Amino acid sequence: MFTGIVQGVAQVAAITDKPGLRSFELAFPAGFDNGLEIGASVSCDGVCLTVTARPAAERASFDVMQQSLGLTTLGTLAVGSRINVERAARDGAEIGGHPISGHVDCQARLLSIRRPENNQVLRIAVPASHMRYVFAKGYVAVNGASLTVAEADRRAGWFEVWLIPETLRMTTFGDKVEADALNIEIERGTQVVVDTVRDALEERLGPLLPALEALLAERGQSLADLGGPQALKSPPVR
Repeated sequence: MFTGIVQGVAQVAAITDKPGLRSFELAFPAGFDNGLEIGASVSCDGVCLTVTARPAAERASFDVMQQSLGLTTLGTLAVGSRINVERAARDGAEIGGHPISGHVDCQARLLSIRRPENNQVLRIAVPASHMRYVFAKGYVAVNGASLTVAEADRRAGWFEVWLIPETLRMTTFGDKVEADALNIEIERGTQVVVDTVRDALEERLGPLLPALEALLAERGQSLADLGGPQALKSPPVR
């Protein structure tokens, strides 16, 4: 389990392909690996990976299965690539973001970047299958960082997040360009609420459900909207 507060940026030092998987050796920032042991979990751009070796100080190796390489952006990494990293949360640790499992749900695409003074705004396109779980003022994990959704257009399939200078300093978001792929993990509490509402509607409405979905679509809404963002806890904006 992770908190979504990125603790530093690591660099891919070596990549080794093996039957059925790919091994990454990461170089960590100073002090990040203090007490890091084989078997420990590290969030790497939002993907929970297990330490398999410690080849040197401030370095660790991780094995990634083909399924994970295909589902996430890890399959596109090369030597020299920079990624967000976070150590697993300890019992009693302050949750500065929101609980994150490290199990990426889908890849998203960076549509645009705006840079108002002292901020950076990312507009991110998400597949419809997961956009239903994204609400304004709700949580979402992007490349392992817990972020607050500023705006969401479910019909168009995008949401926006605003990044402060400290977030840009501690993460790789400042390196991103339009069309880059991003790892997305939705907030599980939101998923439970939305899926519960959808299941209840399907059970009660039965054959009328397609007509209701069509009516909502004409108004730029979806079944997820019937749960209402008021049913979700609104986090503080970061």
